[in-house]
Amino acid sequence: MTFETFKESVQLSIENICQRLLAENRDRIKIKKEKVAVKNLVKIFEAALRISNQKGFASMSLRDLSSEAGLSMGALYSYISSKEELLDMILKQGRSFIFRILDEYLQGIEDPGAKLEQGIQAHLYLSEVMQPWFYFSYMEPKNLPKQVHRNAIEAELFTEQVFTEIIEEGIRKGVFRQVNPQLCAAAVKAMLQDWYLKRWKYERRKVTVEEYAKFVMDLVSAYLRKKGQ
Repeated sequence: MTFETFKESVQLSIENICQRLLAENRDRIKIKKEKVAVKNLVKIFEAALRISNQKGFASMSLRDLSSEAGLSMGALYSYISSKEELLDMILKQGRSFIFRILDEYLQGIEDPGAKLEQGIQAHLYLSEVMQPWFYFSYMEPKNLPKQVHRNAIEAELFTEQVFTEIIEEGIRKGVFRQVNPQLCAAAVKAMLQDWYLKRWKYERRKVTVEEYAKFVMDLVSAYLRKKGQ
């Protein structure tokens, strides 16, 4: 699966996320016209991620957000009532997309080796498409209320558990050698995080997301492979 094939199949963009967010928050968002609402939600989300990258979400004021998004304060309040509400929307909607797409890409794969490779590839490709969100969701919760931090940790553990279960299945079926599944899954997750947290390093070395995915898959496969295979 190439990165371009993945992008075409999931059709994932900030607009898609905002469309779903609008549908799920109709009771909170006051703008009735869908096209207008989605367009402005995209502006708000992108502005929040830019400001967060520059000085941190905790230091951002709604006036900062209003100015960066090019919306009046009155218009901004038509979509969100507070920073906390915006934060909840950004994190919850992003997690929802990631969990759904990972689940879809792993359905129907019986071979644990192929399933693990598919999961690694899909996760990396997702993090490339949604890099600002992945960076935000990892970096920002550390400086925000404890509940937000706990939710971010739970989301990280969820994806780690996906890999743990695949590795456990491979061991049961005799495909993988005996290893500590949780430790192996944690190492896989760390390699995936390195891609979206330190993209500058790989850009400098001219490493593509496809090359990095193959490297991680080959490395994990070699570690899990039983002797003689």
